[in-house]
Parts: sequence; structure tokens; C-alpha cells
Amino acid sequence: MTMKCDKCKHNAIIFQKYSGMHLCKKHFIEDVERKIKLTIRKHYTVKRNETIVVGLSGGKDSSTTLYILDKIFGKRPDIKIVGVSIDEGIEGYRPNTIQSAKELTDRLGIELIVRSFKDEYDTTMDDIAPQKREKGACSYCGVLRKSLLNKIALELGASKLAIGHNLDDEAQTILLNHLKGDVSRMVRLAPPKELEGLVLRMKPLRNIPEKEVALYAYLNDLPLGFGGCPYAHEAMRKEIRVMLNEFEVRHPGTKYALLSGFDKMSGILGKEFPQVGLSKCSICGQACTEDICQACKLLGRDQ
Repeated sequence: MTMKCDKCKHNAIIFQKYSGMHLCKKHFIEDVERKIKLTIRKHYTVKRNETIVVGLSGGKDSSTTLYILDKIFGKRPDIKIVGVSIDEGIEGYRPNTIQSAKELTDRLGIELIVRSFKDEYDTTMDDIAPQKREKGACSYCGVLRKSLLNKIALELGASKLAIGHNLDDEAQTILLNHLKGDVSRMVRLAPPKELEGLVLRMKPLRNIPEKEVALYAYLNDLPLGFGGCPYAHEAMRKEIRVMLNEFEVRHPGTKYALLSGFDKMSGILGKEFPQVGLSKCSICGQACTEDICQACKLLGRDQ
């Protein structure tokens, strides 16, 4: 039996277990966009004359982030949106996703800037990964990519740096930090404050489940980016991902509950563990909490 949308009685395309709602295509898209707009209003107010940089990998999450920001702000002449793709140097993987990013920005009429680890750091992830098994390639890639995105956003005079973290990403990271007892890192997960030298990061999709991001991307003919990075093998995060998905099936709303509980705690954590002031890295000049930033340490520039 075909289920009907609870709002209009057209055929439903999704059943949200956590809300108990059956939604048709129209009302599903409206539901996703409503949540994203609410997240932006609550945590990342966009003012006049802002430049928003979107970290664009070419996958479903970053593509949806760019698409929805363009849908909300694209017609405003005082708001500039720029896509930035980072080529980490992963043969057989990154060139394909960068091509997807280019096709999407061409379609939307948005500028795309592509920068590489090779040009910036004189190395690639294909060079780094075989040597760094003890720490994990993801740790290196994440730090270097984040540093380069921030640098480019500063060069462009951006006030916001949008990334495609969805509800699953946020819930997994919250639980991971709980299990590791890493309170200082949990504080940094909270909706950000403006700090000199760091472009404020915004996560428009933080209240959208990963499966709903994928469905939204499919319905709007956005890149889906199936096929993961060959170096992604963080064992503990994978275990947490599986565990959370199993909990979500048995107890719908678990991921939302984790995020909601964290948001309620974040203010208290911020007072108990205040973020230290930032200085400039003595080697590259990027904002950091110590004399030398983590990117330069990982690259061995402090030797």
C-alpha cells in the first residue's frame, strides 16, 4: 500500500521515524530547507555585505550546502558566495569530485577556486598516507585541509566558511569526544564565536540526517559523490557510526537527542573550559593556540 503525505495526501517519498511524518517530495524539500534556515538564523546570522566561502568537495553534503545557500542568499546583491575546492592529491578520487564541483558551480553561476596541497605544502596525500599509518591519514588531511580553507577564506575577505557537516557527522563527533573524554575538543564543536585570524565556520546541515541530505541532493540533481576516500579508515569513528545507526533504528531521534543535549551543555562547557586566545604561527602566520600551528608540526616544519 502506497503511503500518503501527512500534509497534502500526495504519495509520500519518505517516512521520518523520528517525527512520525510521511512526506511527499514537495513537503520533504520544504522540511529540509526550513530546518536549514532555522539553523542559520539561530547560530550563524548572515548580515549585509558578507562573503561566504563554501568548502566544496563535490560530494552530496558540500554540494547541498552550496545549493541551499545560493537558494537562500544568491539573489541578494550584497551577499557573495564562493566555492573553494581543495585538491589533496588523491589519485583516482579527488579529480572526479573536483569535476563534479566545477559542474555544479557552472550550473549555479558561482565562482570556484581550486587550490592544492602540492602548491601550498609541496606534498600530496598520496605522498603522506603511506608514511603516516600510526596516526592515520585522516588526521593529517583534516588539519591541512582546514588550515588551507581558512587561509583562502581570509584572502577572500570572507566572514563565513560554510562546511557540509550533517547531523550524523555532528552526533558521531559528539559521542566520539565523550568516549575519549576530550572536553576541550567538544567545546570547539559548539556554534562558534568570532576569533581574529579564524573565519567563522558555519554548518547549515547540522540538523539534517545524512540520508535526508542524500535524498535532497538526488531530488535536486546534485552530485552524490558515491565512493569514499581510499584513505578513510578511522576505526573508532566507523564503530560509532554503526552503533549510532543501530540505535537510531531502535530508538528514532537518538542523533537529534545527542545534538540537542550537547547544545544545551555547550554554554556551560565554554565557561568551565574557556578557549585560549589565538596567536600567529611563527612559521606560516596562520592563527593558532601555540607558537607553531598543527599544520606546520604535521609537515615537520618545526624541525
